[in-house]
Amino acid sequence: MNIGAAAKESGVPAKTIRYYEDIGLIPPAMRAENGYRHYGETDVETLRFIQRSRRLGFSVKDVGNLLALWNDRGRASADVKALAQRHIKEVERRVAELQSIRQTLVHLTERCHGDQMPDCPILEDLAKAK
Repeated sequence: MNIGAAAKESGVPAKTIRYYEDIGLIPPAMRAENGYRHYGETDVETLRFIQRSRRLGFSVKDVGNLLALWNDRGRASADVKALAQRHIKEVERRVAELQSIRQTLVHLTERCHGDQMPDCPILEDLAKAK
């Protein structure tokens, strides 16, 4: 199948597929006589794996590591679990950061009168150099 069909089947845009090839996340596609990329079912399966991994927030580097583990039948599941646990810690750190941002914004918006007056604690806080 061509790149458009592979994109449709996998849910990964054609531009992203080309990017994944360029950075070596996936091997370059076979080329037909006309020079167009040709993808098989295994390629689509790999693209779906990447898409799911990315949706779970794994970095491109971690996706590469996951792909290597996925393709290694001699892998230890402990290696996969360790990678996922590291990712969980990163997700938890980001969640905590977002919660802190939310708390700050809630506090600032509660202090803002939201009327016709020019005084605004939100802008005052943003102007602070910290």
